[in-house]
Amino acid sequence: MSSFVDFIKGSYTEFKDKVEWPKWPDLQSSTIVVTVATVLLSIFLFGVDTLFSKFIENALAMLINLFN
Repeated sequence: MSSFVDFIKGSYTEFKDKVEWPKWPDLQSSTIVVTVATVLLSIFLFGVDTLFSKFIENALAMLINLFN
């Protein structure tokens, strides 16, 4: 059990003293970049999904009409 306590103490010291945490402006700019990339990717995927669904809808309609 002491090795677990030593691990927790070492982890705390590592996070407190040795990790260089990003500054607030860096976090803000990174958040903006991630948000914009997420919105653009979601718009792109929406477009691709819409195109594929229309293609499949038309292909199925053509197959149904072919056998009627």
